[in-house]
Amino acid sequence: MIILGVDPGIATIGFGLISSRGMEQSMLRCGVITTPPGIPLASRLLQIANDLESLIVQFQPDCLAVEELFFNTNVTTGIAVAHGRGVILMTAEKCGLPVFEYTPLQVKQAVAGYGRAEKLQVMKMTQRLLKMKDIPRPDDAADALAVALCHGRCATSLLRRENSSV
Repeated sequence: MIILGVDPGIATIGFGLISSRGMEQSMLRCGVITTPPGIPLASRLLQIANDLESLIVQFQPDCLAVEELFFNTNVTTGIAVAHGRGVILMTAEKCGLPVFEYTPLQVKQAVAGYGRAEKLQVMKMTQRLLKMKDIPRPDDAADALAVALCHGRCATSLLRRENSSV
């Protein structure tokens, strides 16, 4: 199964593609989609949709895993991220990809084993689980890989439960 993990945003959107077979996962590609500041929001959203669709066409993932929004203190930033997240969900639906959503706590729990893990702990575990030479960079790409890993680990768990009841 190929999983496209996405860390939503408006200026920088992280993406991470992994191959997941049982408990074995490996990275295929990671990076960021960036949109330039100073252009209209609608133009930025269109660029996110187009770039994400290009990734989907190129890599043909089986599903998309995305992090749910976490509103901290800056509601304005949260609203902008929500716009980007909406475009991500719409693009996945347009491309026929099933979408799986995870909270930051769920991602940390699945990757680091502790829902309150620090960002660096999650990044180091992502590196270790994907057998990468270095910690994935930039941070948004590392976050997207962690979301993809979360789904890979959760999907395996769900498959086991389904198969054991047959």
